Amino acid sequence: MLTFFTTGKPFTGHNGVIQRNALKSWTLLHPDVEVILFGNDPGAAEVAGELGLRHEPHTKKNDAGSNRVDDMFARARAIARHEILCYSNCDIILMSGFRRAVERVATARRQFLIVGRRWDAEVSQPLNFASADWQARLRDLALQANRRRTPDWIDYFVFSRSLFADLPPLVVGRVHWDHWMVWKALQSEVPVVDASQFILAIHQNHGYHHHPQGKQGVWYGKEAAANYRIAGGWKHLRTIADATEVLCAGGLKPNRARHWAAAARYVRQAARFTFYRVWHPLWFLFLNCTRPLRNALGLRNSAFRRSREEA
Repeated sequence: MLTFFTTGKPFTGHNGVIQRNALKSWTLLHPDVEVILFGNDPGAAEVAGELGLRHEPHTKKNDAGSNRVDDMFARARAIARHEILCYSNCDIILMSGFRRAVERVATARRQFLIVGRRWDAEVSQPLNFASADWQARLRDLALQANRRRTPDWIDYFVFSRSLFADLPPLVVGRVHWDHWMVWKALQSEVPVVDASQFILAIHQNHGYHHHPQGKQGVWYGKEAAANYRIAGGWKHLRTIADATEVLCAGGLKPNRARHWAAAARYVRQAARFTFYRVWHPLWFLFLNCTRPLRNALGLRNSAFRRSREEA
């Protein structure tokens, strides 16, 4: 059927709760689902044993200790029982619509990459999977919160085994690696399918205490910058909006809106270039040239600050 693989944070506190919820939901998708849990984080071996997962404790890491994408994907491709694989972040709950979407795409395409948008929800307790209505309850919770993320947020990748055979040493848990994966599939001329209409992927909200600099470190730290550099910059980054096809009720349809996504990306990059390479230097040139006059007139920042304080 399908092989999932992932890596997580320590299985303690709230992170332990939401990661167990996610992993358990995957095992319920089909009796023949395989789940591989990479990493030796505290509690990982125990949770793998509890849920019947395959535990692979050894992973290649970067200098900061983050797990490398190339290592996990290569090993998953080598040891997976099934021809269809899925990497998902370990806080994503998936339900029955996920399996049906994968089956429909796999029937129509020999090679593919499936991605989709997520819904954020507050989940603080272990889910009661024995309850017949757990999926309906969770769906209502997500829809009531109405926090559907934009196409920039990519939390799962379903792909045929032959895809992603040669990856650079990006790391998970930091930005940019996910956008590079979409670019790589498109570059390989493999159909990229947006299954957001069929898959209700629920992201369980969490903090960023696992990183010393919190959310800022995850998004803008050294590892994020390294991912951006290794990926090759903005020209090699794509989002769900760039998918070539959309899975809808009538099957797979061309995603004609993806051309707008490409145009918007180039407009944003042109705006950044104009600001940082044109306007920014001109502004500081103006400040430098007018400094003697401004000083003579008392038009300095310190003078303005003092006048505001005195007022």
